[in-house]
Amino acid sequence: MTEIISATAKNTKRLKIVFALTVSYMIAEAVGGYLTNSLALLSDAGHMLTDASALGFALLAAWFAARPATREKTYGYYRAEILAAAVNSVGLIFISIFILYEAWRRWNHPPEVQSWPMLIVATVGLAVNFVGMRLLQGGSGESLNVKGAYLEVLSDMLGSVGAIVASIIMLTTGWYRADPLVSAGIGLFILPRTWKLLSDAVHILMEGTPAGIDMGALEADLRRVRGVVGVSDLHVWALTSGVNAMSSHVRVSDLSQGDQILSTLRRMLSDGYQINHSTIQIETEEHRNDCAESGESSGGMESVRLQDREKGK
Repeated sequence: MTEIISATAKNTKRLKIVFALTVSYMIAEAVGGYLTNSLALLSDAGHMLTDASALGFALLAAWFAARPATREKTYGYYRAEILAAAVNSVGLIFISIFILYEAWRRWNHPPEVQSWPMLIVATVGLAVNFVGMRLLQGGSGESLNVKGAYLEVLSDMLGSVGAIVASIIMLTTGWYRADPLVSAGIGLFILPRTWKLLSDAVHILMEGTPAGIDMGALEADLRRVRGVVGVSDLHVWALTSGVNAMSSHVRVSDLSQGDQILSTLRRMLSDGYQINHSTIQIETEEHRNDCAESGESSGGMESVRLQDREKGK
C-alpha cells in the first residue's frame, strides 16, 4: 500500500496550497461582491465558500485515508475520500440551484452593478482559481476526492470568467441583465458534471464494478488460465479511486497445482486489470458437486482456501 499512501500525500500538499488560496481570496471576493452589488461575484464567492469547506473536508479525508487499517476497520479508511467526494458534489448541486434561483429573480429586477470594481476583483479571482485548478488537475484523474475539489475550483474559475464577461458587457452597454445571465450559465454548466461526480461516488459506495473492468472479459480470462475449470462467486469492487479488490471461487482440475494457479491468477489480475488485492478460494469440481448435493455453499469449511500469502508476490 506504499504507493497509494504516497499518491495521497502528494495530493494533500496540493490541496493545502489551494485551500490557502481559496480562503484568502474568498474573503476579498465576498466583500467586492457586496460593495459592487454583483450577483456574479457573490455567486463566485459562494462557490468559494463551498470550496473552502469542501477542500477542508478533502484534506481531512486524505488524512483519514492514509491511516493504517485496524481490527475495526480492516480495509482502513480509504472510503473517507469517497464520502468527501459525495458530500462535495451535493454541496455544489445545492449552491448551483440557489444561484439559478437568484439569477431568475435578478433577471426580472436587475439591480445596478458597479462594473469597474467587479472587473478588477473578478480578474484577480481568475488568476487565483487558475493556479488552484492547475495544481489539482493532475490528481483529479487519480482520486474522486481530488476530482471533487478540482470541480469546485473549476466552477470558481468559470465564475470569475463569467464575472469578467458580465462586467465588460455592463461597462460597454449598460445592460445589467448580463450579470444574472452569466451566473445562470455557470450554474447550468456545473450541474451535469457535479451529478456525474456524485454518481461515481455512489457507485463506489454501493460496491459497483470499477470503471474500465468488463466482468465478462475478466471471468473469461480467469477461465483461460491453465488448470482452471470453472469460476463462481466473482465479485470486483473499489475501496477508493484506483484501489480495486476482487474475490472469487476458482475450481481447478488438480488441487496440488493450487499455488501455481493462484500465482498465475494474481499476476494476470494485477497486470491486466490493476487488481492488487484479491482473495481467491481454490476448490475442486468434486467439492462443488458435494456441496451442491448437501445444500452447502461452495465456501464451506471442507474446501481448501489459498489466499494471498505475501502481498506483492
